Amino acid sequence: MPENHYDIIVIGSGPGGGALAQSLAPTGKRILMLERGGYLPRSRDNWDAKTVFVDGAYQAPDTWYGKDGSSFHPGLHYYVGGNSKVYGSALFRLRERDFGELRHKGGISPAWPLGYNVFEPYYTKAEALFHVHGLRGEDPTEPWSSAPYAYPPVQHEPRIQELSDILSKAGLHPFHLPLGIKLDQNPDGSPTTYSPCIRCDAFDGFPCAVNAKADAQVICIDPTRAAHLNFTLLTGAYVTRLETDASGRSVSRVHVIRDNQFEQYSADIVVVAAGALSSALLLLRSASDAHPNGLANGSDQVGRNYMRHNMSVVMALLKEPNHTVFQKTLALSDYYFDAPDWDYPLGLIQMCATSHGAQIRGEAPLQPLMQLAPRMPFEKVAEYSMDFWLQSEDLPRPENRISYDGDRVVLSITEGNEEAASRLRQKLEAMLVPMRAWPKLIDRRLYLGKDIPINGTAHQAGTLRFGTDPAISVLDLNCKAHQLDNLYVTDASFFPSVGAVNPTLTIIANALRVADVIRDRLAA
Repeated sequence: MPENHYDIIVIGSGPGGGALAQSLAPTGKRILMLERGGYLPRSRDNWDAKTVFVDGAYQAPDTWYGKDGSSFHPGLHYYVGGNSKVYGSALFRLRERDFGELRHKGGISPAWPLGYNVFEPYYTKAEALFHVHGLRGEDPTEPWSSAPYAYPPVQHEPRIQELSDILSKAGLHPFHLPLGIKLDQNPDGSPTTYSPCIRCDAFDGFPCAVNAKADAQVICIDPTRAAHLNFTLLTGAYVTRLETDASGRSVSRVHVIRDNQFEQYSADIVVVAAGALSSALLLLRSASDAHPNGLANGSDQVGRNYMRHNMSVVMALLKEPNHTVFQKTLALSDYYFDAPDWDYPLGLIQMCATSHGAQIRGEAPLQPLMQLAPRMPFEKVAEYSMDFWLQSEDLPRPENRISYDGDRVVLSITEGNEEAASRLRQKLEAMLVPMRAWPKLIDRRLYLGKDIPINGTAHQAGTLRFGTDPAISVLDLNCKAHQLDNLYVTDASFFPSVGAVNPTLTIIANALRVADVIRDRLAA
């Protein structure tokens, strides 16, 4: 057996690749993980708003193009742990109704070919693996579960608890945001309220310099490397294409550039988990005589149906200072499926990490801010701010796609379902006066949200959807490519719809499910 042959090759070290590798490593099979980036440097700059948001120090340097020909840098992060190195660690289950067909004002959110009941046991495992802190029964839209959260919720600080009380008094149902975080422990073994990561207030969009955030590197990659000699991680390994055998039915070689050298690896099973956009790009780059439109693309669906939520990050300007250190502990789902004045889904409201003066300065001039606080320094504005993340469901459309012409990467997006996002914002704006805030929300444009319409690639999904019909899907129900015998996908590419909750927990749960499929296959 050649030295560069493995039982399993996993491409990508984010939550999908990491969870799968962590699950399969105890089998003793030789696993090779290929990660395009290296380890993200740990320093105080990880917590510096100017470095992270204004300078974009950790963002991928790639140049892509919009459908109008304009160039941009995608909001991707090539590091061990993938995009989870900078995610906000909000780990939700999709709602049970999200797995069925949902009618929106802007169109149809299609049903999944598998129901929530198939994913539920893996959600439970994923929550335990990623240290999810939460409390069952608070969220009125949460699906049924077979077990409580393994960890108690992160408690609200006083100003957020006051906000929770205000919302409850208005007849709403605020709940503790389910967070993946490694909290300190008291001497008796009980968790403390805050970890070193939380104390610095840098969470959403920031890498954690003390590795307290439950990201794929901290939870999956590093422990697996330490415990299993059969697991090998190669960093700086850019996978250029996948080559098939003469039949076109099996991936025979994985082509890699590492340290400016061309390398080849092979495996019995290849798993692609590079993120919905990068995974689709890899298959498109792998076109051949047997697969002229791209690997596994007989349906012409590779790269299509791209979804990423209709997102916005907004700031409320309070009339008194907000001394909250870590405000990302509260969410509101009362308008997830409908509202008293609207029969269609609106989406989810959740708290966001605290604004920083450098971020606000980088976004200036902000006209509403200038009107509300014309003489207030940016650092003082940050002291009076309270920040929210709003997200509504983005519906799959074939024309929303990533494509590759052999030279340029093109990301084509047509916005849709925008009325839901607008109405969700109005619901939050109506709460501002009881919150003792000025009655107008201020957009935060430096975040990877709706205000950056192309390169805001957070929550990417849907480019390699799974299904039973090879004519309209790329993957089968086990997330194996219809047209190939040994190619699997375990990132959010497989999503037929994206719901309105953060997708990472579903990625992890599905990766654990596919790991079981591969484990059974290896045993057989």
